Amino acid sequence: MTTTPNRVALYARVSTNAQHTENQLRRLHEVAALRGWTVVGEYVETVSGAAKVRPVFDKLMADARRRRFDTIAAVDVSRLGRSLSGLAALFEEVRQIGVDLYLDREAMDTSTPAGRAMLGLAGVFAAFERDLIIERTMAGLATARAKGVRLGRPPVGDGIVEAIRSLREQKVGINSIARELRVGKSTVQRVADQMKGEAAHVG
Repeated sequence: MTTTPNRVALYARVSTNAQHTENQLRRLHEVAALRGWTVVGEYVETVSGAAKVRPVFDKLMADARRRRFDTIAAVDVSRLGRSLSGLAALFEEVRQIGVDLYLDREAMDTSTPAGRAMLGLAGVFAAFERDLIIERTMAGLATARAKGVRLGRPPVGDGIVEAIRSLREQKVGINSIARELRVGKSTVQRVADQMKGEAAHVG
């Protein structure tokens, strides 16, 4: 890890076109100015955190491997990761590359001993996982609305099924889905079994 990072890449992400990245970038520029960092690039994209392909983020990581900057800065940890395992892999990769991470909301700066220690704090990962589950749930409900599905009662309607499917596609566990959507585990298991059957049929 670098000890005095001075070249920083800013990463900002929103999930939909109805959202904007200006506030994220404004805050990150403020941080860079306060710390004397030189902003060498802004990496901005509109894509769900649950998306399997994030072209701008992939470019960010490619440039990190080329050591075009010393630090990646984002407003919070949920901007960077798609899943808890993916976030852990990202932390390990930047460690090996020798690039630091700055996460403003979590006050994490891995160029400092305290920041490196924070990588192991469960609170950071827990907050990320909660935010990600909520985002995926909302994405599933939005997909249902786009298809003209009326959400609400009955409790286990098409909107809930879409949300369950979205979460399962991202490898979220049965228990976590049931807890977040407030449905029975048997309901989640039934949808998961249907998905397995569909996958087997396609295969």
